Amino acid sequence: MSIEIARAYLKEKGYEDRIREFDVSSATVELAAKAVGTEPARICKTLSFKLKDGTGILIQAAGDARIDNKKYKAFFGEKRSE
Repeated sequence: MSIEIARAYLKEKGYEDRIREFDVSSATVELAAKAVGTEPARICKTLSFKLKDGTGILIQAAGDARIDNKKYKAFFGEKRSE
């Protein structure tokens, strides 16, 4: 998704004033936390996984959280792909 598409969508919903762009990279949790002046635990990250049937899932988690392999397998019925 391009920033232009994201901007148009957020403007349509009345949230265009919530977009924040930084002069420094925010590509990782650590960099994003530094850019906004907070701790990594307060950053929301999105992890994507492809299931064996070809569908994809997105998991949102705190920046300092890790995926528990046993819980992932118990919920989705398969090991997570790397």
